[in-house]
Parts: sequence; C-alpha cells; structure tokens
Amino acid sequence: MPLTQYHLDPKNEAKKKFYGKVDIQFAAAFLYFNKKGIVQELIHNLKYKGHQEIGTALGNWYVEDLKEIVLDTPFDAVIPVPLHKRKFKERGYNQITTFGKAIAEGFNISFNENLLFRKVYSKTQSKKNLLGRSENIENIFDVEFTEIDHNKHFLLVDDVLTTGATIEACSRALLKIPGAKISTVCIAMAH
Repeated sequence: MPLTQYHLDPKNEAKKKFYGKVDIQFAAAFLYFNKKGIVQELIHNLKYKGHQEIGTALGNWYVEDLKEIVLDTPFDAVIPVPLHKRKFKERGYNQITTFGKAIAEGFNISFNENLLFRKVYSKTQSKKNLLGRSENIENIFDVEFTEIDHNKHFLLVDDVLTTGATIEACSRALLKIPGAKISTVCIAMAH
C-alpha cells in the first residue's frame, strides 16, 4: 500500500494545499492515489460498488497512526464531507461514512453527519479537470449549529484530496461556528 506517512510531518503536501486559503490546524492523507493503482481500485469499490467495509478497514488502520500526532487541542468530533440529499438518494450511502465512523470510534469522539450539509447538487468531481473542480464550490456547503457546537475542533474527513477546493469550502462553512477549529484527513491524495 502506498502510505504517505503525512501524519508524521506537520508541513506535509496535504497541509500545503491550504496555506493562505483557509486555517487548517492539521491535514493529512493516508494513501497516495494514482490512476489505475490499488488505491483507485479500493476507492472505486467503496464509492460505487457498495463495499463500505473498505472505509471501515482503512479508518481502523489509519486511526492508529493518527493517535501518534500531538495537537494543541484534541479533536472533538468527526465531520464527513456531505453528499447532497439527491446524490445520497441515488447512491444510497455516503462513501466516507464508514471511514469517518471508524476514526471517531478510535478516538472515542462523536461522528456528526448533520452539522455540515451540501446546499447545491453537483455532478461528480472525479470527471472534472483541476480547474473544473475549483469552480463554483464556494457556496455549496453550509452549517446548522447550536451553541453546543461552539469552540470545537472538528476533524473533516473525505475520500480523495485533489485541489483541496472541497475541503476548503467545507472548512469555510464550519468556520462560521464561533471558536471552531478545523483539521482534515482523507483516505488518499492525488499523487
């Protein structure tokens, strides 16, 4: 497996995607994603073939590595990048849920899939080029929060990190919550 070991380097390539764009406390990706590679096959099976056990297995594996990192403030909750309700209905599940739940269980923190939501339905990002992935993503996500959510450190999880536009847009929405801090981990990063 092409492990990144990004969790060991605070200035890793995943973290660099967000410099000067959005305040991310910690960022990492578990695996390198290469076209036609084993990671692409795993994510394809997780995302389109219903093999949600892949997310669980990868999350259980990665959380052990993530426990090695030292943060100023620990994570309070895991937040998955949400699917639009229509996309969720089409697919039947959010491919990142099992990965996120495994990480939340490993840290003994909550998994909250209701805080962040997608306002706009859009076609899959995987078919778009890099420019297309960054266009019009700014106002796609929003949050519905209460005072209980204030001053929390949220760990945002997604499947593949490419340009960082989705994580950036989700982070901007989550940062509307007073005192919020954001970190992110992804299953893989395009390499």
